[in-house]
Amino acid sequence: MMASIGEFDPLNTRVPATKIEVTVSCRSLLDVDTFSKSDPGMFFGRTEVIDNTRNPDFVRKFVLDFFFEEKQNLRFDVYNVDSRSCNISKHDFLGQTFCTLGEIIGSRGGRLEKTLSGDPGPHLGIPGKKCGIIILTAEELSNCRDIATMQLCANKLDKKDFFGKSDPFLVFYRSNEDGTFTICHKTEVIKNTLNPVWQPFTIPVRALCNGDYDRTVKVDVYDWDRDGSHDFIGEFTTSYRELSRGQNQFNVYEVRHESKGVVCCFSVHSSYEDLVTLNFTVAIDFTASNGNPSQPTSLHYMSPYQMNAYAMALKAVGEIIQDYDSDKLFPAYGFGAKLPPDGKISHAFPLNGDSDNSNCVGIEGVLEAYFQSLRTVQLYGPTNFAPVINKVANCAAEITDGSQYFVLLMITDGVISDMVQTKEAVVNAASLPMSIIIVGVGPAEFDAMEELDGDEVRVSSRGRLAERDIVQFVPFRDYIDRSGNQVLSMARLAKDVLAEIPDQVVSFMKSRGIEPRPALSSSPLAEVHQHM
Repeated sequence: MMASIGEFDPLNTRVPATKIEVTVSCRSLLDVDTFSKSDPGMFFGRTEVIDNTRNPDFVRKFVLDFFFEEKQNLRFDVYNVDSRSCNISKHDFLGQTFCTLGEIIGSRGGRLEKTLSGDPGPHLGIPGKKCGIIILTAEELSNCRDIATMQLCANKLDKKDFFGKSDPFLVFYRSNEDGTFTICHKTEVIKNTLNPVWQPFTIPVRALCNGDYDRTVKVDVYDWDRDGSHDFIGEFTTSYRELSRGQNQFNVYEVRHESKGVVCCFSVHSSYEDLVTLNFTVAIDFTASNGNPSQPTSLHYMSPYQMNAYAMALKAVGEIIQDYDSDKLFPAYGFGAKLPPDGKISHAFPLNGDSDNSNCVGIEGVLEAYFQSLRTVQLYGPTNFAPVINKVANCAAEITDGSQYFVLLMITDGVISDMVQTKEAVVNAASLPMSIIIVGVGPAEFDAMEELDGDEVRVSSRGRLAERDIVQFVPFRDYIDRSGNQVLSMARLAKDVLAEIPDQVVSFMKSRGIEPRPALSSSPLAEVHQHM
């Protein structure tokens, strides 16, 4: 079973102040499989597929930007998935419903029930036929960015299988104000055992309790059955605050139902944001391929009416990441220019002109230094990345105890001239507390940049693989709002380029065996912990 969601008004022109998480469940879906129940799985996005059930509770959420002043129309389609095809038309349509985001939010308890009906489309269900119920739950997301890693095991669970033991798995729910529960995580199934040990998993604290450490978390224990009629073994309740106290020791919970058994939980509160200081560095491409800054066709053109692409990329990323840099002093460099007075080419010159102290005060200070450099240096070339990467890496190499992490933002318009040296610099930097964000501006082809972004294939140099994936590359043109809204373009860019930073920080910490801060103390509930 799979569900998909479509948003009818994609061209919003204001940056939203609120993000809403929508959870989807269905009840009494049509049974279109001859020998089994349906396999439901929703395009703004799609849920996961849940096998053999007419009453799915989907774990995967939809996070939508909420604009109070706009009508945001939504359509939910539910399908029975019979194959691995990504083409939605290959699956059996089960029903659809229409509503607005405001309708869900405004419902009692943020919970809206709608009837699914057939669509008169040529490949879809019976027009007007009632096809079951869809339940939509909305909740405003908090700013909590903590991440929790935990592992659970159980002992002496009830035997549910006639010819074996049990195939247990866990389902986590967070409580709602109206006494209902919202599903937030499922573990894997451990086959044929009454003493399972589940794999460790990582979950955002926002998903588990939306930042409220004392919010009730319910955990159900089930015995998995192939036909989807999973047997209920029992349940226990806890909270994130209680779970976090299990660091370096066991939390033990008795499973309540007809069965006997206990679940032991040992959890690690992976909140590195209180441990790490971010150091943000900027490097800007000053090569001649950008065009004469005095001409409107130049990527460096300083228009009195709007920011150029370099300034937008810098401001978009910098204004978010500066919140995690305690001193707000940012080293800022240019590369590929001839410098006065002798015309010497430099690939790592300070934008503020001070070779002894390249720091700029805040993002506005970086922008000011950037505009000043455009007036004083001569754009030239080539486009060499390695020198500035090595400069930041040298700083990162001096502090590898996990107390500081370095993020380098490079903004460029063209193909790298020193790819061999850059790959070597990236491989060396991958063992350091460092990440690199590369934003490509302008119309150039950036195929070579994909070599550095190790999402698919890890970067290598001279037979050495990078220890971690530390590079994120994006072309800015993919984020330009079609209506010309610069603020929205910047918001889209920042969201994507910063998305990998938290995992990269955690991957470095884990690779060095650096533990996160101790378990929660009795700090006030109103305290919000920001995470990269």
